[in-house]
Amino acid sequence: MFSDVQAVLFDLDGTLIDSAPDLGAAADKMRVDRGLPSLPLAHYRPMAGAGARGMIGVAFGLTPEHADFAALREEFFMNYEQCMTQSTYAFAGVDDLIARLVALDLPWGVVTNKSARFTDPLTRSMPLFSSARAVVSGDTTPHAKPHPAPLLEAASRLGIAPARCLYVGDDERDIVAGLAAGMGTVAATYGYLGQKADPAQWGAQAIINSPGALLQLFAKALK
Repeated sequence: MFSDVQAVLFDLDGTLIDSAPDLGAAADKMRVDRGLPSLPLAHYRPMAGAGARGMIGVAFGLTPEHADFAALREEFFMNYEQCMTQSTYAFAGVDDLIARLVALDLPWGVVTNKSARFTDPLTRSMPLFSSARAVVSGDTTPHAKPHPAPLLEAASRLGIAPARCLYVGDDERDIVAGLAAGMGTVAATYGYLGQKADPAQWGAQAIINSPGALLQLFAKALK
């Protein structure tokens, strides 16, 4: 599979970058503003991949069906806009991974469910993304993952057939979307797996426990 790859696409939060500190801070501010005690980051981290839904769920125990959810979500978004670049960083090994892909002349890009309202300023603020040839957000197409549309849009922007693209993500929705798009898929276990997640059941062609492990898979294929 890896010897035929002509491009690599990545999920963003929990795969390339650790944004849990800023996501958690945005939600925790909502608690503190209401006179509730602050929660440690460890409470928020497992659900960071679920975005506003996950953070509000941790902070207040509410689901999207609750009457107050929409207003809380917008408040969360406003908080996050103010802090989203303060403590977010690339996972260890990601810089080396991207540098290696560039050296191999393999185009790479990002496909995230994060809306462009956040994706664009965040990726512009981090030098890591200067070599990305496609950045597709959750609202770039009419559908978000697990629908394959965002992945197909990224492949189109790269000018590479989906069957020659590899998609790497830390959530089951990533793998479902990648498979539906006809791409090779890799599950990343070092990100935000959520609660009771079992990547072995997702159907990915490979599972990695560090960004460097993806390089090892390429190295084996290119020998």
